[in-house]
Amino acid sequence: MFGRKTTMVEPTRALPGRDTPMPVPGRHTVLGTALTPPYPEGSEIAHVGMGCFWGAERMFWRLGADRGIITTAAGYAGGYTPNPTYEEVCSGLTGHAEVVRVVFDPQRITYAEILKIFWEGHDPTQGMRQGNDVGTQYRSAVYSSSDEQRAVAEATRDAFQPVLTAAGHGPVTTEIAPLQEFYFAEDYHQQYLSDAKNPNGYCGIGGTGASCPIGVAGTE
Repeated sequence: MFGRKTTMVEPTRALPGRDTPMPVPGRHTVLGTALTPPYPEGSEIAHVGMGCFWGAERMFWRLGADRGIITTAAGYAGGYTPNPTYEEVCSGLTGHAEVVRVVFDPQRITYAEILKIFWEGHDPTQGMRQGNDVGTQYRSAVYSSSDEQRAVAEATRDAFQPVLTAAGHGPVTTEIAPLQEFYFAEDYHQQYLSDAKNPNGYCGIGGTGASCPIGVAGTE
């Protein structure tokens, strides 16, 4: 039943998409900051996929400005279809994962600390699924914006794997790749689980209970 949705679509079979970007609100519903660029000078951006982006985005905005979070957004990355709709992504014919953009102040929170939250906030060993959510769109992913980000992603993954193994989990299946393009999701997905939108909305995201060590060589 899930065969098509758990197998990455070939680029030649991907949906064509469109040239027009998805319209999104100007401000973050919770933080009140700009959702789209330009972002404050000196800020950095992380792009991670943890399954359904509703709960993943909430996990990061809840850290708040005091922890260095500037803004967050739900979107799509890792596939082929330009400016896809949610329905197209759900079809498994775009190649995209549901992804969260996290814009942060590196003077307050490091990229490695962002990834610690990422690793601990979901199960990165499940392949093309996350809990009951099944499909390529729910795969675990880190899309890096620089060689430095990729190195940190790989180092934190390698540090976490022995902890997961000791806890009885399998190998990490997280896709770590350069970011090609981030496409904003529809307005109604942005801050979906905020009190202003869906305070009692569904969130299937959940971690393994394992703690990801950071501070090892190459992760600070």
